[in-house]
Amino acid sequence: MIPPVTQGARLERLMIATRKSRLALWQAEHVRSRLEKLYPHCRVELLPLSTRGDELLEATLASAGGKGLFVKELEAAIADGRADIAVHSMKDVPVELPPGFVLAAITEREDPRDAFVSNTYACFADLPAGAVVGTSSLRRAAQIAERHAKLELRPLRGNVDTRLAKLDRGEYAAIVLAAAGLRRLGLASRIRALLEAEESLPSAGQGALGIECRADRLELRAALATLAHAATADCVRAERAVNRVLGGNCAIPLGAYATEDQGMLRLRALVAAPDGSRAARAEVTGPADQADALGAEVARRLRERGAIEILAALPV
Repeated sequence: MIPPVTQGARLERLMIATRKSRLALWQAEHVRSRLEKLYPHCRVELLPLSTRGDELLEATLASAGGKGLFVKELEAAIADGRADIAVHSMKDVPVELPPGFVLAAITEREDPRDAFVSNTYACFADLPAGAVVGTSSLRRAAQIAERHAKLELRPLRGNVDTRLAKLDRGEYAAIVLAAAGLRRLGLASRIRALLEAEESLPSAGQGALGIECRADRLELRAALATLAHAATADCVRAERAVNRVLGGNCAIPLGAYATEDQGMLRLRALVAAPDGSRAARAEVTGPADQADALGAEVARRLRERGAIEILAALPV
């Protein structure tokens, strides 16, 4: 049981572990600003760290070791006392945290959609046959290939600025990025088109931030809980539950996206072959307080509709 925040909560100093990318630093600064407003007597500092996910830019994320590459160094800093909390993009957080760690808060979601970015073309329909499209995501690649078989898809790694620079050098005709990251960095003007969920179902947790800390720091967890957004947390829980039941790693071309309306969740998910040749889709609606069960039900329906065969055919 986490105790409620009291007027005398002893928050005097907090260290936030964060990746060094411009977007990660923006996210950490955003959380720092909110904490300083809530707890004006608390000194909040940042501990920028380099992660394996940031360093391995040539390999695909799936082959390099998965989403955990972006969080392990931050968790190590919390474990050894260099930091108190870590701020993550929820789409980068593995569905199973290490023992002794907890997500103390999931903040209100930014725009969860994918964004089409190009210096020449306004949308996918304008791209000529053979045009090169860059994406780091198997999920995005599978959905693009399903709808636009004429295009050539190539891997695209690096932070947002690095990816945009590659586009600007002419290495790609277009790239697909998360709209949330572009908006947070003041780069919304680079978005040529927003991809609705029907065209590109987002990744589980896309657009939401998670704050991680040690599970035994109950007072800290209570203080961080004031940053939580209940509806976003329910949606992200449902989305992550789909991933967890289906195997819980980034090597799965999986989209999962939930919306909340008056206490009810609508959860949509898909599993697709990386070449777009086959896809399984499922959807459920149910009470928000049953988020995990809804995720498990969608995963069950995906399996019934061919997800097992799609996953079995993926390269190991």
